[in-house]
Amino acid sequence: MKMADEARRQDLPDSEGAHRREFLKNISSVAMGAGLIGGYGAFGLIAGRYLYPATVGDVMWQFVAEVTGIKVGEAIRYRGPAGETINITRRSRTGDADDFIALSSTCPHLGCQVRWEAQNNRFFCPCHSGVFDPTGKATAGPPGEAGQSLPRYNLKVENGMLHIAVPPPRFSKANETGGVIESDDCISAPGHDPCLAGRPRKKDSGANA
Repeated sequence: MKMADEARRQDLPDSEGAHRREFLKNISSVAMGAGLIGGYGAFGLIAGRYLYPATVGDVMWQFVAEVTGIKVGEAIRYRGPAGETINITRRSRTGDADDFIALSSTCPHLGCQVRWEAQNNRFFCPCHSGVFDPTGKATAGPPGEAGQSLPRYNLKVENGMLHIAVPPPRFSKANETGGVIESDDCISAPGHDPCLAGRPRKKDSGANA
């Protein structure tokens, strides 16, 4: 009996040591796994920022023009830092953001450039005679038949200056975040759109509000 007890006492240290080594091994494996998951997660967040489109709420405010520089009934063509083109029309003279409406200048039918026709109080697409009312609602042509209205952008006025909320550029340098006001002095003809390539007229300071 004494010999059996002595043998049991001699086996205990080795058994405890084996359990301790197994425990430390498991802890190390868990730590390594957590580190790998964290590393891949951070990489995924960074990569996703550049590989996938911005969310709807991901916008930046950009200076467009002084309020006094746009006459009632006039429209200007603005190209945002991410490349989208926008028609900004002034409808009244109160001096606040409600004076203006900013609508995408890209026709939702086939992507031609829509322009403002003050004499007809409408937006018109020369490609397939698409017509939109002053609020951007399609009223005739293929967009009207499909119910494809022009997307609208938010505006605000601060200290007499008009600003627009637009998507930020995917890749840009620090001094390349401003938009451009483009010339709209082109002649349209049935069946094609000579305004597809806008021509820069004046570049703003690019300062955010």
